[in-house]
Amino acid sequence: MDEQGWSFACAACGVTYDASYTDYCARCGSPVLAQRGVRAPDTGPARLPGIWRWAGRLPLDPAQAWLSLGESATPVVAAPTLAKRAGVGQVWLKLDHLNPTGSFKDRAAAAGVAHALRHDAGGVVCASSGNAAASVAAYAARAGVPCVIVVPADVPANKLASLLAYGPTPIAVPGDYSRSFALARELARTLGLTNLATTYVNPHAVAALRTVAFDLVEQVGPRVDWVHVPTASGPLVHGMVQGFRDLCATGEATRLPRTVAVQPEGCAPIAAAFDAGVEWVTAWPQVTTAVSGINDPLEGYEGDGTLTLRELHASGGRALAVSDADILAAQELLAAELGVFVEPAAASSVAGLLTLAGGSVYGPDDTVVCLLTGHGLKTVGSEPARVPVAADLGAAMRVLGPLGPKGRG
Repeated sequence: MDEQGWSFACAACGVTYDASYTDYCARCGSPVLAQRGVRAPDTGPARLPGIWRWAGRLPLDPAQAWLSLGESATPVVAAPTLAKRAGVGQVWLKLDHLNPTGSFKDRAAAAGVAHALRHDAGGVVCASSGNAAASVAAYAARAGVPCVIVVPADVPANKLASLLAYGPTPIAVPGDYSRSFALARELARTLGLTNLATTYVNPHAVAALRTVAFDLVEQVGPRVDWVHVPTASGPLVHGMVQGFRDLCATGEATRLPRTVAVQPEGCAPIAAAFDAGVEWVTAWPQVTTAVSGINDPLEGYEGDGTLTLRELHASGGRALAVSDADILAAQELLAAELGVFVEPAAASSVAGLLTLAGGSVYGPDDTVVCLLTGHGLKTVGSEPARVPVAADLGAAMRVLGPLGPKGRG
């Protein structure tokens, strides 16, 4: 049951499990979480790479730091124009799309693959709409362990190409993400694989997401008032909130940020429960959003959403559904005005910020962080962009129009 001072217990009924366990509670089906008593501030051995620099705060073995690809410690950049629009003191963008494989999932995958090696698993399996699959496949390749990837049949072509580059065994499943996830669980049980789907199914992977909070306190400071999180089932919400709890307990953070889980209107089971004022999340009946990555209906593991909802209430935050049009507009704004190119799912955090702007939610001196979770290059279409053709200076000047005559004089 114990691994480096950690215990593992069901979030609902409290049944405890051995550290090697990676599935939902066998008694009630709820998520099993990694738990640790409050300790003095610690990190890990000096100069370890990636998430292993936080080995003292996570169920990680420092001897496995060779697995790191440099995940975590991604930049934060100020967004004063967004702060002005939102009427707050500061807005910071956490550029987690700059992780090694292009998404925040690298944090969880690194820890999950390390756990699989530590417990001699026969390999790893991951159900994913693209980002998590690429992360798991990359770290599995580095570790030299077999990797099975289960994706929805309509996964974006660029995401599929990027994950296949790492050499996993892929399987496509018709239907939404929940069907892929169900098959991955069956494969894990049948073949003795470690399940690294980035729901709440693997407590080691979820615990590693606390590193987002550790990063933010180092980069932004001890006070963060709000964090906006693109959300499917919500382990990033949980990890981030738990990370800040750890930091508040040791005096390194001054408050638990209010967390906003942002979902697309066409698949928003957690936001629907929040708006209805109920304590339990139910599966989304039909996915209609085109925003890949956060379009999880939670069918068969609704407890993930319920746990996320509980964390939102505990932080004083909320869940919010935004339209696909607003998400795409936020993606365009980030690239064209701020020089940050992310996929639509990642831009949902900023869409949420702009949706709440002008209301009574934020205070004028608040510090808001928007997590940007996946790179825009993963969803660029395969068709070439239409660019004006100019064979000589005259043609180029005509293309430039009003810009042309100004010159550089």
